[in-house]
Amino acid sequence: MLKYILKRFLIMLVTLWVIITLTFILMVSIPGSPFNSDQSSNETIRANLEAHYNLDEPYPIQYLLYLKSIVTFDFGPSIKQPNQSVNDLLARGFPISFELGILTIIVAVISGIILGILAALRHNGVIDYLAMGIAVLGISIPNFILATLLIQQIAVTWELLPTATWSSPAHMILPITALATGPMAIIARLTRSTMLEVLTQDYIKMAKAKGLSPWKIVFKHALRNALMPVVTIMGTLLAGILTGTFVIEQIFAIPGMGKYFVESINQRDYPVIMGTTVFYSAFLIIMLFLVDIAYGILDPRIKFHRKGGE
Repeated sequence: MLKYILKRFLIMLVTLWVIITLTFILMVSIPGSPFNSDQSSNETIRANLEAHYNLDEPYPIQYLLYLKSIVTFDFGPSIKQPNQSVNDLLARGFPISFELGILTIIVAVISGIILGILAALRHNGVIDYLAMGIAVLGISIPNFILATLLIQQIAVTWELLPTATWSSPAHMILPITALATGPMAIIARLTRSTMLEVLTQDYIKMAKAKGLSPWKIVFKHALRNALMPVVTIMGTLLAGILTGTFVIEQIFAIPGMGKYFVESINQRDYPVIMGTTVFYSAFLIIMLFLVDIAYGILDPRIKFHRKGGE
């Protein structure tokens, strides 16, 4: 287990380095300068600003300075907001984005598992068809389309819930619903299919023969094995949810990292773009690593060993 963790940690570092390098290459490949759009600045002022942000240095020097900022976790000041550092923007925006992502994951997992179990226990019944119908709609409708529909119907037409900011539980319902529906549908369909397979196993038949209650059979004996495929895809769903918050944050005017990231791209604010990309990449890589570890803990039959059966 320790060797597996060390190996995965080294792979994480290499993956992060590749992302860092590609992000830098993409940034320097964009023609022009972040200060070209500033009509009030003459050539001298623009040159001084580029020197201040080390944009006049050769690319290898910029790359080394970029790596240094990452190692020291000091991404420097924002170009378009000189009085704000990238670290300040991350500290202000990430907790909100993280809260939105975590609440979405909780809602998606719980509701998806419940729908999947009900559909499996009522196979080919009304509940099964209804649950799978909801799942198909959840997969088919993109979250930004669903968000627009929710705002139009629930917030504007019916005036039941507020739409903007992130100041109360009522403000959280619509964005979480829009973001969680897709992952919930995937989890529901996967839970249903694996639960149907598990319920046909011999040990489940033995539990039924012993007279155990249906719910005890489901939650004590069947659910753990049925959730294995769900845990397997959690890494992908987690990445999709946490990166998908950027779009939902823009639609619902949530003051998270999505606001700063989109604005930094439009304004070519290099420090914010690179700092946000690296931060989120590192966070997602760590989350994927934890999912791998959880997968092994959930199923004791999985052994972490080298090839060759050692």
